Amino acid sequence: MLSYILLMFSFLSNQSAVMDSVTFKEAQLKYERVNIAFSEKEPVVKNMFNEKNVEYPPKSIFFRAFKTEKIFEVWSYSALLNKYVLMHTYPICESSGVIGPKRQEGDGQVPEGFYKISIFNPESNYFLSLGINYPNRSDSILTTNSSAPGSDIYIHGNCMSIGCIPLTDDYIKEVYLMAMLAKSSGQEQIDVHIFPFKFNNHLYDEWLVNYKNTKIKNFWFNLKDGYNYFEINKLLPQISISAEGKYLFH
Repeated sequence: MLSYILLMFSFLSNQSAVMDSVTFKEAQLKYERVNIAFSEKEPVVKNMFNEKNVEYPPKSIFFRAFKTEKIFEVWSYSALLNKYVLMHTYPICESSGVIGPKRQEGDGQVPEGFYKISIFNPESNYFLSLGINYPNRSDSILTTNSSAPGSDIYIHGNCMSIGCIPLTDDYIKEVYLMAMLAKSSGQEQIDVHIFPFKFNNHLYDEWLVNYKNTKIKNFWFNLKDGYNYFEINKLLPQISISAEGKYLFH
């Protein structure tokens, strides 16, 4: 009986080892669209990293989006420099809603705040897509409709959007590929920071003077603290959320 138990334990351990040996990359490449993206874009992405002298495949990447400027940035961590390096800036193809955060289902707004990639969707209706963890705890606290704060916010292909960030099919191939490689290299969480605008240019100054909603302006002041931390250090802050829904940066 003891020998049987040991035999079964050995079998299950071996099965687990086989499963563990299948990397996230290998699992993703079983999907046709991911395979297409890899075949077309891996040389492009690799060259991008070589030109910036940043380790490839990436070990840690980070996304930033700016709604007013309609740009989406991909950063990758350089161990040599001990900071994140801007790899590429992509145009956001289309946007919905107006300036200001998303606060409920159906408002058409693109969220503003600090998020993580929560979903890799290789069979998206929009070619490929990366879901973010909206609503996060801050959104859930600050929502104007606690029973329906909204959901299903993605970075995706195509060129249409209701609350999402579309990059076109061509560009999502590169972004999805970089995210896949980083996750396969061991990055457990990919940060996504979404801002109404860059906080160090005239757009911010204009909105600060002209925008009348004090509650949203105070929310932007809070976002600006996180923006400034990264701008100064080129490293990501540790972020927590207060009982009032305020972001705290450490």
